[in-house]
Amino acid sequence: MRELLADVLAPTRYNVAAAVSAVALLVVAYVLVPHPYVQYGAWLVIFTVWMVWFVYLGVDHVYGIDADS
Repeated sequence: MRELLADVLAPTRYNVAAAVSAVALLVVAYVLVPHPYVQYGAWLVIFTVWMVWFVYLGVDHVYGIDADS
């Protein structure tokens, strides 16, 4: 299990892009434009980014699509 998590959380470009986009959305929603609608929208987009990352990770684990790039 530990080996799987080490591969999952390795700093690849997709992991870094997902984390940076989530942090950037939170900064926008809570620091730059602190409105409840913006915060709700940011959390919806963060959830969508997380789900895309999760599905990509699952497909990569099952089919090995990241081995070619």
